[in-house]
Amino acid sequence: MSVPTAVATPLPVLGRDVTVPLVTGGQVAYAALDYAASAPALQRVWDDVAAYAPYYGSVHRGAGYLSQLSTDLFENARGTVAGFLGCRDDDQVVFTRSTTDSLNLLAAALPAPCRVFVFETEHHASLLPWRAADVTYLDAPRTPAEAVETLERALAAREPYGPALVCVTGASNVTGELWPVRELAAAAHAHGARIVLDAAQLAPHHPVSVRDLDVDWVAFSGHKLYAPFGSGVLAGRADWLREAEPYLAGGGASRSVSRRADGGVDVRWHDSAARHEAGSPNVIGAYAIAAACKALTEAGFDSLVAREEYLIRKVREGLAEVPEVRVLSLFGDDAPRVGVLSFVVEGWNSSHFAAALSAEYGIGVRDGLFCAHPLVRTLLGSDPQTQGECGAPEAAPGEKSLNAIRVSFGAGTPDEHVERFVSAVRELVSDGARWNYRTEDGRCVPDPASGDTASGDHASGDPASRGTGPVTGTAA
Repeated sequence: MSVPTAVATPLPVLGRDVTVPLVTGGQVAYAALDYAASAPALQRVWDDVAAYAPYYGSVHRGAGYLSQLSTDLFENARGTVAGFLGCRDDDQVVFTRSTTDSLNLLAAALPAPCRVFVFETEHHASLLPWRAADVTYLDAPRTPAEAVETLERALAAREPYGPALVCVTGASNVTGELWPVRELAAAAHAHGARIVLDAAQLAPHHPVSVRDLDVDWVAFSGHKLYAPFGSGVLAGRADWLREAEPYLAGGGASRSVSRRADGGVDVRWHDSAARHEAGSPNVIGAYAIAAACKALTEAGFDSLVAREEYLIRKVREGLAEVPEVRVLSLFGDDAPRVGVLSFVVEGWNSSHFAAALSAEYGIGVRDGLFCAHPLVRTLLGSDPQTQGECGAPEAAPGEKSLNAIRVSFGAGTPDEHVERFVSAVRELVSDGARWNYRTEDGRCVPDPASGDTASGDHASGDPASRGTGPVTGTAA
């Protein structure tokens, strides 16, 4: 498979030269294939932040040069993000800590009473914040068209009603599949509901336009958009945000505070985004997000998407050659997706498989239920009531567990990382692990006691004598 000429070079990211030790001896360049959890920061973003760091000052609170410079930088970052998201002229951009924080902020701003419609396929960040609302949870659809039809039926069945909100992902954090956001937005608006887009997995991979998709709000996290941890965005319509009580009460959110004659306090809150940004804001985090938005825009999403589609084909074709591997999907093998794929391996506990990829090949992936428990259970065909945890379950190699393996990549992923991953999957399935593993604090980890024996047995070429090989795990 040839690499598209215009997209042959991945974007430079931090950590690309980091090496990690292998249990079998030596070191190898770390293959970071867990972008869906946290993408490595772009080198461009890190350089921009480092250049600003000596000029750091508290925003909105000082007359000094550095304070004014930081204030301008912070507010300009808001404008950059608004442009990146294709916001409408009267939309607000609120800086938060993460997608989770953004959606909890919106949940706190819902007018009462409000009905919320959300698919069971959502990440917990968009599945759980609506506890104060009347929530309708929708079953997982099996086609994009079924998703739209399911939403339309649910909305029609609940009419007439007052304020209503639909929450939907743009790209699944489990399967990577793209959701029909524009069609779902049209269905929501046709029934008088609003819609918020969880773009945590979409924005790093595809252009997102609030205006073109006709969504009311969009939320995403900086740490998935190639910026450092601790920053996020909620952008969209101002009215519900302006009318709600501040998400946090404190300095910055308040326009004026005065004592009353009865000893109480009167407060006038800001009507702008500052209403929900109380306290000293994360200026560097906001600037880092803006820098990432600029870097991705300048790189060109057409080129980024083309390269990622090439990598997706490379991974899918490689996994398809291993009969024991089953890739999880809602919409089918041909569904468009971003660089996120989850799978199970027949005869393997997924935590054990992921541990072997790390310890023996220097490949970082994710295993578990990916903070999307109902969706993963549906994809695995298990009882929806079955218990599980976000991380690796308490299951040792050889024990049955309800979890899967997720590989994810993006703009900074070199060909060698996905090639090594595909080769490692093939080798683990055919030859078994070269090391013994045990459960420790809920994680499957290499057993130091296996030492030279497992490594030496593997070198001897005798599959039967190697360390823990294929084991009984999640059924495929």
